[in-house]
Amino acid sequence: MIDTAERCLSGKRILVVEDDWFLAMAMAQQLEDAGATVVGPAPDLEEAMETVRTERIDGALLDVGLDEMRSFPVADVLKARRVPFVFASAFGRRAFPNAYADVPNLGKPFDVRDAAKALFG
Repeated sequence: MIDTAERCLSGKRILVVEDDWFLAMAMAQQLEDAGATVVGPAPDLEEAMETVRTERIDGALLDVGLDEMRSFPVADVLKARRVPFVFASAFGRRAFPNAYADVPNLGKPFDVRDAAKALFG
């Protein structure tokens, strides 16, 4: 039987935005193990914004806190393009603008099956 994560993520290009290198590598490995192609990881807002402007992306995992910046501008672009994304953040829901009340926050660490389900059902 094909794993749920593999079924949902196989062949998908998933952007990872995460400023902690170790977490980014762990996230990327989980996604790749489930058959996704990882775009990035982007460690900061500038690189993440450049990536969403220039790369084809099927879904994204966004850390909210990127040093002193927030990833909400990236979320805005993804939302406008109707690209599914989830937050993977230690921040609680109170730190999120109301515009993202419907966006799941997986927290950290997360299970790749939960990410696949949140992104692609």
